[in-house]
Amino acid sequence: MDTYALAALFALVIDHVWGEPRAKFHPVVWIGKYLNWSASRFAPKSCAFTETPLNHRKIFWQGALYWSTGALIVLLSTIVITIALQELPYGVEVLLLGCLLKPLFAWRMLREEVVAVGTALTRSLGAGRVQLSRLVSRDVENLDASQICEAAIETLAENLNDSVVAPLFWFAIFGLPGAAVYRFANTADAMWGYPSVRGGHDWQWAGKWAARADDILSWIPARITAMLLLIGSPAKLKFLAKEAARTPSPNSGWPMAAIALYLDVRLSKPGVYSLNERGREVVLQDLITALNLTRVTVIVLFFILYFCGVVGLTYLAGYQ
Repeated sequence: MDTYALAALFALVIDHVWGEPRAKFHPVVWIGKYLNWSASRFAPKSCAFTETPLNHRKIFWQGALYWSTGALIVLLSTIVITIALQELPYGVEVLLLGCLLKPLFAWRMLREEVVAVGTALTRSLGAGRVQLSRLVSRDVENLDASQICEAAIETLAENLNDSVVAPLFWFAIFGLPGAAVYRFANTADAMWGYPSVRGGHDWQWAGKWAARADDILSWIPARITAMLLLIGSPAKLKFLAKEAARTPSPNSGWPMAAIALYLDVRLSKPGVYSLNERGREVVLQDLITALNLTRVTVIVLFFILYFCGVVGLTYLAGYQ
């Protein structure tokens, strides 16, 4: 555990100083290429339902097969890498493990993208809408300043789990293979998991396996993220589960509800959900506060990882 903790801390330093690696060296980009390649082989074209009846069961299991194949490749390759690293001197192992972990989480990039929305909004409403469109899939054309901030805060909270807490949670338990398989699952969910027409393909059934797999792997981390966000307001924890249940997702509602409760604001997506409905309307300052809150949350998370590593090292030393 001490190895994982120190590697995670080193990965955070890399993230803070350099951010994301170049695309051609980024494992998530490689995962995306595999998912695109797979989609062209099993996901039905969006117009297919007008030509021939679709075999939904076959499409579902083909999606499961391609997902499982990709996950297995990721798992086996990272197991081999992990075994190879263990043969190296301890310090070298920690540094290389940190380098390999870094692309599997993205704290600096997430924060910079959300900061960019706030900065753009200070210039003009139109600039804020354009910048937000880089982060969300919803229509931003008619959003006002408050709704832009709402959407940015929701994205920040949801991706704090998906891009930071969850991969580090699985890394802490299963090492590099755990983080890598989670990143594969989360990327597959983003590309395959929404039951709509995207990229010329109909994902109504083709992406169901990917969506469920991500739901399962994100279940515990999402709740950990929510509790970390409310660590400074423990009295609001009793409202968390009820508010989180207002969203259709079994996981994303937890960090979003937590941040809404902490800020005492209302976060909503028209026709889908409304969190902390009695809260006040979001203003730009709330986006700044949310960014500060998530920064503290990440620091606490890494402190917990480090503390667990020290305790684990002390235990092992005493046991030996």
